[in-house]
Amino acid sequence: MTDWRRIDHVLLTIPPGAESEAREFYGTVLGLSEIPKPESLREHGGLWFRVGDDELHLGVEAGDDHSKRHPAFEVSDVERMRAHLTDHGVETFDEPPIPGRERFSFRDPFGNRIELLTYR
Repeated sequence: MTDWRRIDHVLLTIPPGAESEAREFYGTVLGLSEIPKPESLREHGGLWFRVGDDELHLGVEAGDDHSKRHPAFEVSDVERMRAHLTDHGVETFDEPPIPGRERFSFRDPFGNRIELLTYR
């Protein structure tokens, strides 16, 4: 049996041609560092970002699926992050309580749901 170690990356989707808007939201508003995509994947569009020790991949895909699928990222101060997003006009949503965690979610400009949490 293989040992599961960590999430390597999460992939969310953006519409074709939305790289500039994605770069603004994920790089500027959220403050993530963009990392280069491998040459072999660049022709497909999209962007990659560093999230702590993990990666967030934004792949190009047509469609508008607003499902419950989402990544959840632990942050050091979830309320400070919520205030920052609100200051940038991003609507946030309360999530049902889970003991020992403080959390909320939001949607990026492309409809992807993202959860942020802090362990108490």
